Amino acid sequence: MGLAALIQSNPDMEIAAETGDGRAALELFRRHNPDIVLTDLRMPGFGGVELILAVRKEFPDARFIVLSTYDSDEDIYRAIQSGAKSYLLKDMSKEQIAENIRAVYNGQQVLPENVAARLAGRRQRGDLTARETEILGLLTRGRSNKEISTALFISEDTVKSHLKSLFAKLDVQDRTEAAITAIRCGIVHLD
Repeated sequence: MGLAALIQSNPDMEIAAETGDGRAALELFRRHNPDIVLTDLRMPGFGGVELILAVRKEFPDARFIVLSTYDSDEDIYRAIQSGAKSYLLKDMSKEQIAENIRAVYNGQQVLPENVAARLAGRRQRGDLTARETEILGLLTRGRSNKEISTALFISEDTVKSHLKSLFAKLDVQDRTEAAITAIRCGIVHLD
């Protein structure tokens, strides 16, 4: 409601449609084709990154701004990699949010200084493979190598090999440090 009031208070902006559901947002985009979509990362249906990817598959020039309370390195990275033009935190002033909407409308990619710094830090870390991310998710839930190997239908030696690789990419020494880093950086969310 606060965001809607902010937009409506600016004479050069208007709301084309509103929803809190990712799938509904895709349908609304198809119907209204707005200049900019403001989205959160976590929504029912599917999240912000999935919404951006789905819309941009059909409408490659669509412009998105992620407006979220989540400020982890990985959340920011995924949003920008999916095609978001800006990533704003909900604690920003209404003036800053309006300025960023205008900048994205004018074709700019805008990242506040603190978000840009987090993104730069994340880009220095190597990307985890899908399998490494799966293993890390199970590791953060306290699963042993044997339990991980059983859950993923791979050998324990393969699990150990993936762990060695992801430890190097995360620059950590052990399972505990990997789990803490994964949660802190937003690679894994304990929902």
